[in-house]
Amino acid sequence: MILLDYSQIALSNIIVQKLNDENMIRHMILNSIRMYNKKYRNEYGQMVICADGMNTWRKDYFPLYKAHRKKNRSESDQDWTEIFRILNLVREEIRENLPYKVIHLEGCEADDVIGTLSMQTQEFGQHEPVMIISSDKDFIQLHKYNNVKQFSPIQKKMVSDPNPRTYCFEHICKGDKGDGIPNILSPDNAIMDEIRQSPMTKKKIQHWAENIDNLKEVMSEEEYRNYQRNKTLIDLNEIPESIQNEVINTFNGQKVPMKMKVLNYLIKKRCNLLIECVEEFYNG
Repeated sequence: MILLDYSQIALSNIIVQKLNDENMIRHMILNSIRMYNKKYRNEYGQMVICADGMNTWRKDYFPLYKAHRKKNRSESDQDWTEIFRILNLVREEIRENLPYKVIHLEGCEADDVIGTLSMQTQEFGQHEPVMIISSDKDFIQLHKYNNVKQFSPIQKKMVSDPNPRTYCFEHICKGDKGDGIPNILSPDNAIMDEIRQSPMTKKKIQHWAENIDNLKEVMSEEEYRNYQRNKTLIDLNEIPESIQNEVINTFNGQKVPMKMKVLNYLIKKRCNLLIECVEEFYNG
């Protein structure tokens, strides 16, 4: 299974190249999908397009989750309303015309789709190889499963870590500035309000790691509260069961379009360069 992080693949190119033209963005997205499908289909099988839905459960749990991104976009010279319109349009075109399952659910992020489908392969009889196409280091925690690998489109190389479980614990302690999650020594609004975070030392993290089964005893009340906050937001094992079930049911129930639709779609959208290699969109 090839799990492609749709928004991350698209936005990384849009930001770097400052794209805002519908045809150019469509071509860039489709070409990326074609390239990764060709590269990994023989070894990893079917591709799944994993997309971010609106009003995610993490935002309900922690209202400041990714809140600073909206502020950053408002200060950008790119037309983000138009960019998101195009991303949504192309995602639906892919669902209707390309031979891939597209998982896009209200309240659910691509992280939830990738995490759930990766974890589901641990079930008896489903131990198929998984390739995650994303530069997001949140997925390093999934490397603890020996059938899961990850390629970073930004760094153009495989992502790896010698100890995914240790990485996950340290990530929870340090927080994730990109997602607006402070470290566990700092208040909820530290990143949004640009408050200097309390320094996190390796010695402190190591002390907690050595007492991971008794964190409530070795942490202060506030530290433990913030640890639970970060664990809920970062640890993919914390994805609510209702979200996991919806992802699995959608994946199992979704039918993919017939191969013949791909060529007609590329012709209709005048993707002339992609028409020449249409077979590279097909599953292995």
